[in-house]
Amino acid sequence: MKEPRYEGRALPRPDEDVVDQGLGFDVGTLLNRRRMLSVLGAGTLGAVLVACGGPSGATSTTSPGEIPDETAGPYPGDGSNGPHVLEQSGVVRSDIRSSTGTGHATAQGVPMTLELRITDMARAPMAGAAVYVWHCDREGRYSMYSEGVEDENYLRGVQVADGTGTVRFTSIVPACYPGRWPHVHVEVYPDEAGITDAGNAIATSQVALPEDLCHAVYATTGYEESVHHLSGITLDSDNVFGDDGGALQVATVTGDVRSGYTAALAVAVDTTT
Repeated sequence: MKEPRYEGRALPRPDEDVVDQGLGFDVGTLLNRRRMLSVLGAGTLGAVLVACGGPSGATSTTSPGEIPDETAGPYPGDGSNGPHVLEQSGVVRSDIRSSTGTGHATAQGVPMTLELRITDMARAPMAGAAVYVWHCDREGRYSMYSEGVEDENYLRGVQVADGTGTVRFTSIVPACYPGRWPHVHVEVYPDEAGITDAGNAIATSQVALPEDLCHAVYATTGYEESVHHLSGITLDSDNVFGDDGGALQVATVTGDVRSGYTAALAVAVDTTT
């Protein structure tokens, strides 16, 4: 008997309908369609999205390409859980490695430029959007919260998107700490004026770092504890990225340990929700 297939792929549950093949199969279908869109070009985007609607008219609660909404975690620094860096002078900056104000420390680690391109669901650049990012240091600590760095505010900052919707931050590669895959937190606000109120955020998500980067960086001095922590976690077992393995959240990376890395991600935001 011929093995049942869909779009050239074997069905993991051959006795069930295509819509009941599980999340992993659905994510594979989405990624295949994204690759097809890149070949066809942006001019046919709308028509292809209509033609590629879910099997049997099924719909998803997440728009195609929309970055998933994720927890800000316990250390946001946006005023929603204690400290409020977004009210402080100097928070709008591109280089977030050093503390501002009364803080004096500079985070050490392998250099990383984080480049995010913010668009709406029609893929129009969100020029003027304010993007707040934060992450842990090489030791797995979060400034403003963790013991020993409560008075620091490094590895936190805001950039305003340019005409292409792009923001860039100069930072370091964060550690891997127990129970979480290496990541960077992101909040998107409509504009700079709204950043002092976390309720104005129109998207809250996280960027995952690819595994090969993590292995390379964690082999360097200062990241020793991350080697052990990374061995106990995967993208699929992570409590944030595990739903789909971070399909729309894993950054594309170039560079190396010696010269530093650039981690880039397209962030599509549904401004209507």
